[in-house]
Amino acid sequence: MAGNKHLDTLWYTRCSVPTPLSFAAQFGWIDQEFKPDGIVIKSLRESNDPVERASHYDHNLPHSFRQGGSIPPIWARASGADTRVIGLSWTDEFQAIITLPTSGIRSVRDLRGRRFGLPLHETRIDHNRASALRALLVSLQLDGIAADAVERIDLPDHSYPVTGAGEAHEVEFSTPARKRHTYANEVFALVRGDVDAIYVKDVRGLEVVKLLGAHIVADLGFHPDPFVRISNCTPRPLTVNANTIDEHPEVVARFLRRVSEAAAWARRHPEETNTWIARETGWSERLVRQSFGPEAHLHFDIDLSQDKIDGINILKNFLVEHGFLKNDFDTNDWIDSRPLAAIATLPPLRQAA
Repeated sequence: MAGNKHLDTLWYTRCSVPTPLSFAAQFGWIDQEFKPDGIVIKSLRESNDPVERASHYDHNLPHSFRQGGSIPPIWARASGADTRVIGLSWTDEFQAIITLPTSGIRSVRDLRGRRFGLPLHETRIDHNRASALRALLVSLQLDGIAADAVERIDLPDHSYPVTGAGEAHEVEFSTPARKRHTYANEVFALVRGDVDAIYVKDVRGLEVVKLLGAHIVADLGFHPDPFVRISNCTPRPLTVNANTIDEHPEVVARFLRRVSEAAAWARRHPEETNTWIARETGWSERLVRQSFGPEAHLHFDIDLSQDKIDGINILKNFLVEHGFLKNDFDTNDWIDSRPLAAIATLPPLRQAA
């Protein structure tokens, strides 16, 4: 094992969304890879320590890998976390601006002069708010409508209490165990008439659409222009501490190879991929298929292609422009291609079934 310093523990964390890291973790491939080295693999989900769990956002743990939504790792990097992006996946999913069927709003143009709900969560980085704002502004831009033509209404947690929600948003994880539904604030506001339109995404968004019989004003998730689809969910970076790459380059390359192998497995197993997504997220297979589309299994490849790097850079610039980040940084300096290139130098790995 390369590196001069002893390594006894690796951490990993992922959002409860489809990623090749989530597959590799479920298959036990990460544990299998490093068991012969005596390296203990720890999942952040198994920790009850609030400081450790906060690493899902601020990347405070040493030798830690993360894959999931883009906005928290961008925020962590802008806040001083010395991390690197070693791979990016891009799995599109349902994203939409919706209204009640009785609103009279049938198209984006009808949003002029109406009220759009923006969640305001008590978190260090409100990725739901950022995603909703970008969806609104991109939709208006596509129709040539000024950004200020729609009134933006803040929807703070304290105005939409949820019984038993407690401190669910202090360190928020997108897991089935989370106490407050992702779109609780928005749905309450929409039904009460506080706002006229909201943004939703993935299976949770589809659930809202079906529950309300909502009208889809802007369908963004599978828009032909990838610029439109950029959000917290697309693309999804795999990040790791910079010093882990420097001190243990072979370990990082081996970890990345296992994640890449999981993406290759998905390509070969379309039906099983849908089942494993459902298992990872706690959502039904039927809704998973509707949310991520029939070809989701083809879109877990993890690489550093320019279109994915451009996507993460566009999102980072948006967060800076709209005040979600205190500091800017150079996206190219955040990308580290060495682990991806090093995979080719590793001993052959027996191909997974």
